[in-house]
Amino acid sequence: MRIAQVSPLDESVPPKTYGGTERVVSYLTEELVRLGHEVTLFASGDSVTTAKLIAGAPESLRLSNSFPERNPYLILMLENIMHRARDFDIIHFHVDTLHLPLARRCSTPAVTTLHGRLDFEALSELYREFGDAPLVAISDAQRRTIPHANWRPVVHHGLPTGLLEFNPGPGDYLAFLGRISPEKGVEEAIAIAHLAGMKLKIAAKIGDDDHEYFRSRVKPLLDHPLIEFIGEIGEHQKSDFLGGARCLLFPINWPEPFGLVMIEALACGTPIVAYPGGSVVEVLEDGRTGYLVSNRETACAAVKRLDSISRVRCRAAFERRFSVTRMANDYLSVYSDVIAARATAPKRVRAQ
Repeated sequence: MRIAQVSPLDESVPPKTYGGTERVVSYLTEELVRLGHEVTLFASGDSVTTAKLIAGAPESLRLSNSFPERNPYLILMLENIMHRARDFDIIHFHVDTLHLPLARRCSTPAVTTLHGRLDFEALSELYREFGDAPLVAISDAQRRTIPHANWRPVVHHGLPTGLLEFNPGPGDYLAFLGRISPEKGVEEAIAIAHLAGMKLKIAAKIGDDDHEYFRSRVKPLLDHPLIEFIGEIGEHQKSDFLGGARCLLFPINWPEPFGLVMIEALACGTPIVAYPGGSVVEVLEDGRTGYLVSNRETACAAVKRLDSISRVRCRAAFERRFSVTRMANDYLSVYSDVIAARATAPKRVRAQ
């Protein structure tokens, strides 16, 4: 199959540090190539891939000071894709919504994976208008927020099974990995560590919109012997960071679309202690791969009984449910269905 993968331009594929969407695009692209498909990746020019790379910007936009305006690069990349549309059997978009008017007018079938939060009224209205656009949700929880959209089957994220190393022995610290923002629950993680009397290591990105939150709310909490702030870490550091932890703390307070860090922890054999929001109940098997908890006190109690969670079982759950091969095969099934549906749909005028 001739497949175009269209990534956001904020991060490279794979990202050098933080970047969940671009990381998933990389895993999917490489696995599709391994399975024998002809894949073209539209992404930033500093991306690394075995697919054919067509750069939408010279380098990833978030870490560069050279590109204050991002949309011009994305719009130009989308226009380039439309000119090349005949080269593909399917175009797979991961760039949110900007492409929808173009994809509607393109005769090459297209599908869009939505990677973010969807519980906004404007998005509900948008997907009423674009009710013909095939969409993939990354969790049932995400999909339920816009029930009237043109959904294809949910595809949970997956990771290469050799990406992260299994660590059979529990570590002596709690881990928080992700992004410093109110919804991700870093303040809760710090409070849980204090209550449990255990060291907490925080490896997290501070986004452009979250510097003030970090300065005013989080930074004052870091001056404590139990708390160690590491900052952003790259892929090569995750095995040690997550594998060396006693558990991953995931005390979110928002409708998490998926939570890639949870399956990264499971790949290392590390159990999860999490608040039940969004997709968490789909990923974490309560009592088997971690604990679902409702507040700081129950989280602290769960941390105290982690010995009953088998790290071998955590790794096995990852391999059974969240491998990149499973994810790629799920998407290939979606591609086939979308192509077949387009073949029987009324013809549209090809964009020029």
